[in-house]
Amino acid sequence: MAAYDSLLDAVGGTPLIRLNRLTADLAPTVYVKLEYLNPGGSVKDRAARWMVLEAIRAGALRPGGTIVEGTSGNTGIGLAQAAVQLGFPIVVVVPDKTAVEKIAALRAYGARVVVTGSGFPREHPESVRSIAHRLAEELPGGWLANQYDNPDNPRAHRESTGPEIWADTGGRVTHLVAGVGTGGTITGTGEHLKEVSGGRVTVVGADPLTSTYSGGDGSPFFVEAAGHYRHPETLDDVWPESFHPAVVDRFEAIGDRESVHTLLRLARLEGILVGGSAGLALAAALRTARDLGPDDVVVALLPDSGRAYLSKYLDEAWLRRFGFVDEPVADLPGLDDGRPRVLDALRAAGRDVPDAARADAERVLVLDETLDAAEAAGRVERALATGTLDAAAPVPVVLTRERRDLAPAVTEVRGVVDLPALRRAAAGTTVGDVAGPALPVVGTGEAVADVLERWPDGVGHAVVLRDGRAVAVVAREVLAPAGDLDVVRPDLVAATSS
Repeated sequence: MAAYDSLLDAVGGTPLIRLNRLTADLAPTVYVKLEYLNPGGSVKDRAARWMVLEAIRAGALRPGGTIVEGTSGNTGIGLAQAAVQLGFPIVVVVPDKTAVEKIAALRAYGARVVVTGSGFPREHPESVRSIAHRLAEELPGGWLANQYDNPDNPRAHRESTGPEIWADTGGRVTHLVAGVGTGGTITGTGEHLKEVSGGRVTVVGADPLTSTYSGGDGSPFFVEAAGHYRHPETLDDVWPESFHPAVVDRFEAIGDRESVHTLLRLARLEGILVGGSAGLALAAALRTARDLGPDDVVVALLPDSGRAYLSKYLDEAWLRRFGFVDEPVADLPGLDDGRPRVLDALRAAGRDVPDAARADAERVLVLDETLDAAEAAGRVERALATGTLDAAAPVPVVLTRERRDLAPAVTEVRGVVDLPALRRAAAGTTVGDVAGPALPVVGTGEAVADVLERWPDGVGHAVVLRDGRAVAVVAREVLAPAGDLDVVRPDLVAATSS
């Protein structure tokens, strides 16, 4: 066991672990690189160390200065550790979707944490990027780490992560699979492996299904610290300079459900507890491995630990409420508590509930907020005529997006509107002008009894979420009869009577 003079010296040197049960039916060898074994619990410790030390060497960060960064959490934690070790104060700006565990960790290190909305366009003064840049300018001696455009981000992986993988596989690695967030990890690691292998190593980018890196529509996704979200009002889709797209040979676009289920399987079958971006990378690695042979060696880089997400991906109530677990999964026992679920009630009522991670999933009528009210009224009337819309159901109003591949994410639902309000609207009025407040949301995996218990008085409908996306609008009376197991859960009735 090595002894170090500084915590920063202990960054890196993380192990490769061969998977066995998850890969039992696959020909190649699949390793996972456990980056959560870095001192700060994530791969971002590497970039944080390199960026801070280089800033000090170059004179950009001086005694008495303050470290500032905008991050989803992990880079902030790595920077906070470095700040403590080197005697600097630090301010970290995070979006409100950041796991509460990460925010708590940042504050434990003594960081000042600024939380802002995650739904702002890049140029908005309250976006993570804008606030971080403004603070770095206002604070005396402020230094912005700027991981998205800092060349020391990919350099950290070119000089550490890549060489480690090459050495630990004895040069046998054939495929690297990693997520793309700032792009520093996959860029630096991939460039080194391609160089030392003479171009033999294939680099696969694991990307959320709607991320623009792999050609998605830019709408929100639930996996933290990976992918590229684009707000519809963002003027230019600017990619990080830390990401060199040419290093990626191909992308695997993975839906949130597959990422979440993969991280759950990894915990239950291999005893490895990881976060959402790790589930994303492993799902892409397993897809990649299906087409490979016994001489191939796949390395999936797993960025962080599941202990930072105990309130999200690893919390059964959260999974049900956002509709990520709503049907029995063979190798994930225990997630079904046996009670009638919202999904069961909808099916018993003859409602078709699509998988949100499909391009044809937008079967619930939604209206863009900037749509002309008169045109919207015509759409609603046509939907009523074809029987695809409940006459009493309000219609969700969503953030306007030029292209929408999937059902709208819950964070893009701005409110609801009904046909009478659209008919009453004055000429030139938009849907957003006459929309009412958003409805409560229920997940397809939630127990009906729990949903009815918290249902607000005086509210007739709720938006139904599957994979965190609005796939239906349901009336309370549709759910009320769902206590009848014979109707809703005949599978359980048969099982208990045998």
